[in-house]
Amino acid sequence: MAIDKRKVVYQIYPKSFKDTTGSGTGDLNGVTEKLPYLKELGIDMIWLNPFYPSPQRDNGYDVADYTAVNPDFGTMADFEAMVARGKELGIDFMLDMVLNHCSTDHEWFQKALAGDEYYQDFFILRDEPTDWVSKFGGNAWAPFGDTGKYYLHLFDVTQADLNWRNPRVREELFKVVKFWQDKGVKGFRFDVINLIGKDEVLEDCPINDGKPAYTDRPITHDYLHELNQASFGQDDSFMTVGEMSATTVENCILYTAPEREELSMAFNFHHLKVDYQDGQKWTIMDFDFEALRSLFHTWGVGMSEGNGWNALFYNNHDQPRALNRFVDIKRFRNEGATMLAASIHLSRGTPYIYMGEEIGMIDPDYDSMADYVDVESLNAYQIMLDEGKTPEEAFKIIQAKSRDNSRIPMQWDASDNAGFTTGTPWLKAGKSYKEINVAKEKEGVIFTFYQDLIKLRKELPIIAEGDYQAAFSTHDKVYAFERFLNDDKLLVLNNFFAEDVELDIPEPYQGGQVLISNYDTASIGERLTLQPYQTLAILGQ
Repeated sequence: MAIDKRKVVYQIYPKSFKDTTGSGTGDLNGVTEKLPYLKELGIDMIWLNPFYPSPQRDNGYDVADYTAVNPDFGTMADFEAMVARGKELGIDFMLDMVLNHCSTDHEWFQKALAGDEYYQDFFILRDEPTDWVSKFGGNAWAPFGDTGKYYLHLFDVTQADLNWRNPRVREELFKVVKFWQDKGVKGFRFDVINLIGKDEVLEDCPINDGKPAYTDRPITHDYLHELNQASFGQDDSFMTVGEMSATTVENCILYTAPEREELSMAFNFHHLKVDYQDGQKWTIMDFDFEALRSLFHTWGVGMSEGNGWNALFYNNHDQPRALNRFVDIKRFRNEGATMLAASIHLSRGTPYIYMGEEIGMIDPDYDSMADYVDVESLNAYQIMLDEGKTPEEAFKIIQAKSRDNSRIPMQWDASDNAGFTTGTPWLKAGKSYKEINVAKEKEGVIFTFYQDLIKLRKELPIIAEGDYQAAFSTHDKVYAFERFLNDDKLLVLNNFFAEDVELDIPEPYQGGQVLISNYDTASIGERLTLQPYQTLAILGQ
């Protein structure tokens, strides 16, 4: 199951991409309309966040029907037209599969609640709840109607975990995957897929809110192999990625090593917790560069040596914009955006671009809690107030960490609502759209740099296929790595700070060819000054 390592994926949050009806919600026809723009960027595949029928308690990750289109996003005919147009342009689609849990509105849960024992075994029901904590805060168990039992919900109370130990559940979920495969889809992103293998006997686990009791359990590998063999594993061109919550290098090698026939690649999130004070998301601190550098090297080297494959990213629908987190955007937005891009696009793994990243979009800078809609943010705000923070302190943290930061409308132009909708957007546009938008940025520094990076991955096997080794691994300002393929070698230098850095260049790269840089750099001598947020890739002699 060898994937094409030259491919680049673009993530679209459909609700916020382009609205063609004036409803204020993005739709599938909006994606179709903008496919030529994405063709120009150079991407190969689009990952779409969920567009299935859903009460939208968790922005579509609470699925009420796995094989239909939410009318807010259009029709199945719109979906089929979008896939067909993509095929014409050489762009495939990857769908989000939320198979760890479903909405309590789903027919399966409703039948279970009505007393159907067949469907009650689709869920994880217990007489006594454990001490596990929901990832959205509070108890991970809720009363199952008036039966005296409790059902497990690792996320929102309306998201009931599915019982993968029941073979009939697996059979039903595999049918869902096959349904979309038959519609011409060529990829799947599996949401929190390393949580599906709960222990048979569920016990209290006070460590880390109970996570060790349900994360990366050995049986998960068996389930993924079974899923692979029952569906996408029969198609060599298929691309799959697992979102892995609180995972390890060792497990991700197992999930992604081709001979194991589980998944093509894995997302991990450790590098996006380097600005969490004491590991807590709802805090504010400067990012810890040494932790970031160390994590990149640990995963880069580990996955390279173990023949696993990383999905590489800084931004997605659950994260604040990386530019706000890692870069002095007031002075160096262009340089910071291009450096961050090169630091993953030139690395070993498949790069993912989140919509708007290619034009340097930033957080919305909202004025009040009334602007936020995300359930996690609203819950966190209340919890922080209950813990004694002032409204001002709590709001400042929400501003920095809310998932709504990335879910704001795509900034197409400087017209009202950033050209996203003619109606009232479901989530307010960010303040920056008049200055930062596609119309203005398409000929600009960031967009064209992304185009160049995507071309390089397609043209140079060392970028797509080469091994990864750490370089300058103790430097306090520079994240650097080398790539090796046969006799070729490439050194990539990334200055993560707003100041000049002096470096001694290793001998094989002195006089080497500058492959790409976000500053004018002529020749490479024995010593080099990296400018603020400079990225520089040098082909060795």
